[in-house]
Amino acid sequence: MNTLKKTLSLVAALGMMLSFTACGDSSSTGNAGSTDSKAAESKAEESKADTEGKTAINVYAFTDEVPKMVTKYLDTHPEDAAKYYMNDTQVPTTDGLYQPALDKALEDKGVDMFAAEAAFVLKYTKGEGSKYAAAYEDLGIDLSKVTSAEIAQYTVDIGTNPDGKLVGLGYQATGGAFIYRRSIAQDVFGTDDPATVQKEVGPGWVQFFKAAEKLKAKGYGIVSGDGDIWHAIENSSQSGWVVDDKLVIDPKREEFLDLSKKLMDGGYHNDTEDWSDNWKADMGGKGEKGILGFFGPAWLINYTMSENVGGTKVGEGTYGDWAVCEPPVGFFWGGTWVLGTKDSQVKDVVGRIIEWITLDTSETGLQYMWANGTFDEKKATKDCVASGVVMKKSDGKVDILGGQNMFDVFIPANTYANGKNLTPYDEDINKLWRDQVRQYSAGKKSREDALKYFKQAVADKLDIATD
Repeated sequence: MNTLKKTLSLVAALGMMLSFTACGDSSSTGNAGSTDSKAAESKAEESKADTEGKTAINVYAFTDEVPKMVTKYLDTHPEDAAKYYMNDTQVPTTDGLYQPALDKALEDKGVDMFAAEAAFVLKYTKGEGSKYAAAYEDLGIDLSKVTSAEIAQYTVDIGTNPDGKLVGLGYQATGGAFIYRRSIAQDVFGTDDPATVQKEVGPGWVQFFKAAEKLKAKGYGIVSGDGDIWHAIENSSQSGWVVDDKLVIDPKREEFLDLSKKLMDGGYHNDTEDWSDNWKADMGGKGEKGILGFFGPAWLINYTMSENVGGTKVGEGTYGDWAVCEPPVGFFWGGTWVLGTKDSQVKDVVGRIIEWITLDTSETGLQYMWANGTFDEKKATKDCVASGVVMKKSDGKVDILGGQNMFDVFIPANTYANGKNLTPYDEDINKLWRDQVRQYSAGKKSREDALKYFKQAVADKLDIATD
């Protein structure tokens, strides 16, 4: 489906081509420039014709994922496609670009529908940005489907505003599992069976470190870096960072200081930082020492590990040498919530789109297509979705996990996730916390100083009371 954004891109490209033509030798470039110019003009005209007489649905997102869903909806709902077209704006979260751009557009009443990820979604469901978010019921969404579709409760908790109104739902379910190498488990534990490995690495961190010692004796690490356990710790804690405008360090989060230090002192990891090249190298078995596993949801397998295991078929790199089991502690990590706006002039169609994305459990709804890998014909990726009903009737067998049905693990994992420990400040506070923990675990600061500097940094940056 053509959009205004694509039209603008074509116009920009046309301008560039004309500039190059003017600077070059007119005898050698004139004909080509004329041909390219006409082609670009033709495409722009096609785009204009595709939107003429229709009303724009203004969509803001930080990747192309949600815009592609809107495109799919319009492609499969001709009655709405005849009246509406999507005008999408995509701004990456890199360097903090997305939120300021979104906030300005919301203030200018230029947004009908937008995406927000777990790191900052509470700003728009419970914080200062919630003034822009429309209640789902005001968009005409059938809220009874939240129950009948068995939507994961943590996604509902996160998407509910201070007045108790549902304003956002995630389409994914991001409950986490322990994702481990089968060959390493066989070498150390004598089996790669998920039920047995689950008992080796948990429950709890005491059992986890017993497994780490067994792995060390064979020359392996249990995780790549301390960030691998942080996501499990952060989202299994009872309290968020800020309660009643005051910094709170939940005991489980404070324990991360000690667990990180134990990983470092024991030589139980490769001391990588999550998202670094070295962290990704461990997924392909190319790190300093072999690593047993990672903590993460299905999206980590689908979109990160699959790109870094060193192959696309069983036997290539570590592809097919992975499996999932329940983690030592229940947690969730990430996810994207979809919201509509109070100022939208197209609330009815926005409501229909969001309901199709988040609550439609039929085989033609986004939830089923997303779970079964039929959304994108070019890339059949199966993922966990928010609807328990859809998950139960879907096939989660994937080759990267050696044919294991990952839904057998991720369905119960989603029930352990807790959405009540997030705050609008998490993105900033997490960065400050992780930095101080790494300095402590590396022996550059004492435990006492790490806590002191952390509290001061929070007070300075966010003006939040710390005592």
